[in-house]
Amino acid sequence: MSRFGGALLGAGLAVGMWCMTLGLAEAACTDPPGEAVNWQRCSFDGLDLSGVDLAKSRLRDGSFLRANLAGADLTDVEAFRAKFINADLSGAKLSNARLFQADMTKANLNGADLSGADLRSAKLYRADLRGANLSGARLQGADLAFADLSGATWTNGEYVCRDGSIGRCN
Repeated sequence: MSRFGGALLGAGLAVGMWCMTLGLAEAACTDPPGEAVNWQRCSFDGLDLSGVDLAKSRLRDGSFLRANLAGADLTDVEAFRAKFINADLSGAKLSNARLFQADMTKANLNGADLSGADLRSAKLYRADLRGANLSGARLQGADLAFADLSGATWTNGEYVCRDGSIGRCN
């Protein structure tokens, strides 16, 4: 093996070991879902991923346009700038999810658990957040224009938004 090829092999092993040290399972975009999978920059547009366990996974810059993630476990995911446009996340577990700058435009988050989630600068335009749990969620800079917050538990964990709360919790 050439010195160059050996160096690349060594670097690849070092990166693989680094990922294993972080607790991330190395996966290609074609690999099946699982806890702590690394699906960074992967596209799952229109797929049925309902009920899957993606807890602690890396979904950064991933695309889930019109995907079905109803009832999925997305606890502690890192999904910076991920796209969940028109996705079904009803009843999904997103507690402590890092969704900074995620695009959840028109997403169905009815009954989803977003407690402790980082939704700073996220796009939740026209999202269905009816009955969602937003206790402890960080919403600074989030776009909630026309989002339905009816029955959602607000960030303080005590106040429940009234029916007809569109774009803000009343």
